[in-house]
Amino acid sequence: MSNLINGYRPSASATWLRIISITGAAILTASCSEGVLDPHGPIGKAERVILYDSTAIMLAVIIPVIILTLVFAWWFRARNSRARYRPDWEYSGRIEMIIWSIPALVILFLGGIAWTGSHDLEPSVPLQESSAPLDIEVVSLDWRWLFIYPHEGIASLNRLVVPAGVPLRFRLTSTTVMNSFFVPQLGSQIYSMPNMVTQLNLKADEPGTFEGLSAMFSGDGFSDMRFDLVATEPEAFKDWVNATKAQGGVLDARTFEELSKPAKADGVQTYAQVSEGLFDRISSGSTATVSPQRGQ
Repeated sequence: MSNLINGYRPSASATWLRIISITGAAILTASCSEGVLDPHGPIGKAERVILYDSTAIMLAVIIPVIILTLVFAWWFRARNSRARYRPDWEYSGRIEMIIWSIPALVILFLGGIAWTGSHDLEPSVPLQESSAPLDIEVVSLDWRWLFIYPHEGIASLNRLVVPAGVPLRFRLTSTTVMNSFFVPQLGSQIYSMPNMVTQLNLKADEPGTFEGLSAMFSGDGFSDMRFDLVATEPEAFKDWVNATKAQGGVLDARTFEELSKPAKADGVQTYAQVSEGLFDRISSGSTATVSPQRGQ
């Protein structure tokens, strides 16, 4: 209003520039509030360092190239009489050395980061923690996620509840096609494959709800193949286990046969009992005969 009173009206280009700036800042802020740039576990934090280091190395090349491109375009403009035009120039050993050494160094640095990170963050390597890990068996269905707690004797569909601050030791398999298990804020995407078992170790440092998803296309229901990883206090996790056992429900071969049929994600479901050895039979492709879980 004061601009209009003083006789000044912002130009259209200035208005659009302001809108683009505000939108860009909002998108950048939103992108850092969740996902891989907002980790809540040791693996996710280590992977964020790798992303930052890789970005810094690439920007060390990209930014000078952009600046030099603008400088060359300005210096060799048609009206600059001081710029030397050399139509017969064809080779300079010094320039060739610079041109080839810079990308070679970039590849060397990025390759070193990838090599070191892939060994330090090997998914099957247990976390160096004093507390015992929580074992979780994961089965990717079409198009849902099944989580089995072998020591607790319970299971959950489309919702993974874990205690915060406790290492999580996953074993993963798939019923049909290859899939990909990924909790961006905890890190380490890992594949689940039929007739195979992959391993993954993660940890949530603090309580919270973190989105999990399928990071690989697996059919019509792929886009809805999501779940919530709920990290709670250890005592709250024990309460959830007891409540799940009190709700009833048995996950046996017959129940699993129904779950393995293609279906869109249809909410959360829990099971108070799990047939003994069910995950091993699923991973080996045989779920015909199973016996009830001992101690239930």
